Amino acid sequence: MRPIGIFDSGYGGLTILHGIRQLLPEYDYLYLGDNARAPYGSRSFDVVYEFTRQAVSRLFGMGCPLVILACNTASAKALRTIQQHDLPLMNGGQAQEATPTRRVLGIIRPTAEVIGSLTQSRHVGVLATEGTIKSGSYNMEICKLHPDITVTGVACPMWVPLVENNEADSPGADYFVKKRIDQLMRQDPLIDAVILGCTHYPLLMPKILKHMPSGVRIIPQGEYVAESLSDYLSRHADIAARCSKGASVRYLTTESPTRFSQQAQLFLHEQVHVENISI
Repeated sequence: MRPIGIFDSGYGGLTILHGIRQLLPEYDYLYLGDNARAPYGSRSFDVVYEFTRQAVSRLFGMGCPLVILACNTASAKALRTIQQHDLPLMNGGQAQEATPTRRVLGIIRPTAEVIGSLTQSRHVGVLATEGTIKSGSYNMEICKLHPDITVTGVACPMWVPLVENNEADSPGADYFVKKRIDQLMRQDPLIDAVILGCTHYPLLMPKILKHMPSGVRIIPQGEYVAESLSDYLSRHADIAARCSKGASVRYLTTESPTRFSQQAQLFLHEQVHVENISI
C-alpha cells in the first residue's frame, strides 16, 4: 500500500482529510496527528520545522509517495525548507525538477490561488494561529499571485482550545469569536472575504457566521485544498500512479489513541480506529 499521507499537529487536519476524501475517495490515506507535541501555533520556526520534518520522514518511511501538510503552521513555517532542502535528500539526491518519487505539499497556496475570484473589494482577512499570522505566509502568497489584494491578519489564540475542549458551541465561545472578528473588521472595514487559516476553525462556523458582518464571505480551506490536490494529481500522472487506490484510511497519533478517537468524532462524525506511533 502506498497511501497519501496527511499530517497535522493535532486534529484540525481531519477537516482537510474529510474534504479530500469527499472529492477523491478512491485513494488510500494515512493520517498522522502529532498530538503529543501540539499545538504548533506558538512554537518557533525551528521547532515547527524539525517536528514537521520528522513527521514527513516517518510518513515517507511508511510508504507514502505524497504528503500533505494539513496544518497551516507547518505549511507556513516548514514547507518551503522541506521542499528546498530536505526533499532532494529524501529523494536520494534528486532535484525536485528531476521527477522525484516523493512530494510534499502545503495548504496555504491552494487558498491563495482561488482568493482572487472570491473578493470584490480586493480586501481580504485572515483568521489564524499566532504562528501562521506572524509568518506572513498568507500575505506573501496572496500578494505574489494577486498584487492588487490587501491582506489583513488577526491571530485567534483561544479558538483552537475552544474546539479541542469541546466548547465550540458554548456561550463562552461567542466572546472569543466575536472579539477577533470585530478586531479584524476594525483594522480593515473594506474586507469582504475572510480566510479561516486554521483547520480547526470550521468547527466554529456557527459562531463565526453569527458574528461576521453580513456580506462577508467566509472561506474554509478543505474544499479548495481538495480541488487543488485533484488538479495536482491530474497534472502529475507519475505521482498519481504511485498512490494506491484502495479507498482506505488509517489514523495514527503520537498521543492517546482513545482521546484521538473521541476528538475525531467532533471532526468526522464517525468512530475511527486509531493507533499510537512515535516519530
